[in-house]
Amino acid sequence: MTLRARLHRYGPPVLGVLLFCLAWQLIGAYRLAGMTWPPLTAVLAYLADPAHHQLLGRAAGTTFAAVALGYLTGTGIGLGLALLTRLVRPARAGIDRLVALVHATPAIALAPVFMILMSRETIPVAISALAVTYLIYVAATSGLEATKAAHADLFRTLGARPLTAFWRLELPSALPALASGLKLAVPVSFMGAIVGEWFGASRGLGLLMISAMQNFQIPLLWAAVLLTTLTSLILYGLLGLFEAAVHRRFR
Repeated sequence: MTLRARLHRYGPPVLGVLLFCLAWQLIGAYRLAGMTWPPLTAVLAYLADPAHHQLLGRAAGTTFAAVALGYLTGTGIGLGLALLTRLVRPARAGIDRLVALVHATPAIALAPVFMILMSRETIPVAISALAVTYLIYVAATSGLEATKAAHADLFRTLGARPLTAFWRLELPSALPALASGLKLAVPVSFMGAIVGEWFGASRGLGLLMISAMQNFQIPLLWAAVLLTTLTSLILYGLLGLFEAAVHRRFR
């Protein structure tokens, strides 16, 4: 890739991030949004202070564990339901409606039900998994339907069994859409875990945000938000690279 092509591809995103950081700094430095919006440098200094590493580290470890478990659980459920609709065609309409109904129900409405049915430590995982399930299910089902009719006809003409056609044709055709779903599910899993921690979790970045807001610890609040955002963006970027590699290989 030439230098001009790299600038054309990566220049606008980098410029956008720099402008966002500059706006954040100026709004905080000149108090344009009041005392509750600190400068970016103040938040970064708070994160860099070793005195705060233990508090933020414990909270981040709990949240990231919930995100990982929710992400993996939601991915497994979404893939399982998508495969079920492929194997049992009449079940497709019912599963579609069920997944859409659960997704349409606000997480805040489901949280009190989860508080009755499960321990409060598992609520972040459950809400994160539900959000991820919908995205993975939609990506997997749409990907499995993306198989070209001509290719499917060729496999049938050559006498391929349904299972062989699935592994050799349908699944590779679905991988680009599935990779996109895996990437988009990253920020959703973080959002679900954070919301879940607001309902009684004993530790986590979500709980830290609520505590900091109630005690007017503005630098701590923004440090927790920034730490969550940066981690989500890094993972999103890594899965974006994975998505690009899958698209190059299977499209």
